[in-house]
Amino acid sequence: MSELDKLKVKIFLDGAELDAIRNAVKNEPMVKGFTTNPSLMRKAGVKDYAAFAKEALAAAGGLPISFEVFSDEFEDMERQARVIASWGESAYVKIPITNTKGESSCPMIKRLADGGVKMNVTAIFTVEQVKETAAALNAPVPAIVSVFAGRIADTGRNPEPMMKECSNILSGLSKAELLWASSRELLNVFQAEWSGCHIITVTKDIVSKLKLYGKDLSEYSLETVRVFYDDASAAGLKL
Repeated sequence: MSELDKLKVKIFLDGAELDAIRNAVKNEPMVKGFTTNPSLMRKAGVKDYAAFAKEALAAAGGLPISFEVFSDEFEDMERQARVIASWGESAYVKIPITNTKGESSCPMIKRLADGGVKMNVTAIFTVEQVKETAAALNAPVPAIVSVFAGRIADTGRNPEPMMKECSNILSGLSKAELLWASSRELLNVFQAEWSGCHIITVTKDIVSKLKLYGKDLSEYSLETVRVFYDDASAAGLKL
């Protein structure tokens, strides 16, 4: 068994490309689920939300997949959440921790959790937001708590201590899973593991880098030198 196989953290593919989902199910056994969001759907050219989601659910083959609400009003957000939840057992409803006015979604999250809706609470950046989310969840109902560790790191902060604290906060909720979101590099998979996260979302580019794990660095150095040489030759560079 390789070190990668020993990882407890689950790898979820982040994206909105049906072919990438199908490829991961067929060829990437380490991918255990999927996440999407409106920005990724827009980038992928999705026009019909429900039609895309149902195709994605079929492509995911029963693995969990998250679809985000997009209303900014809580009443309509809750309606959308219940529609998404009706699409199947493997569908998780992504709920932003606040609306665009900065108003907390937690009262609505509590109503949905008490109604048995499986959620992925997203766009979390602070420990306080994790505490509020934990208080709103229903212990027997599966939930994902997505903390944007990658974006936190973009501000010059080390997210690992915070993620460890978040893991402790959620430890009393056996069905709640902590997710390391917005990863930037393969190293983040191991940071998520060390921090006690249950899940990390990665792009297909990071999935492709799994094969680099443990690669001989001297060999990697030589390959890099050869790439530079080949590119310079192909460009016809002269001095």
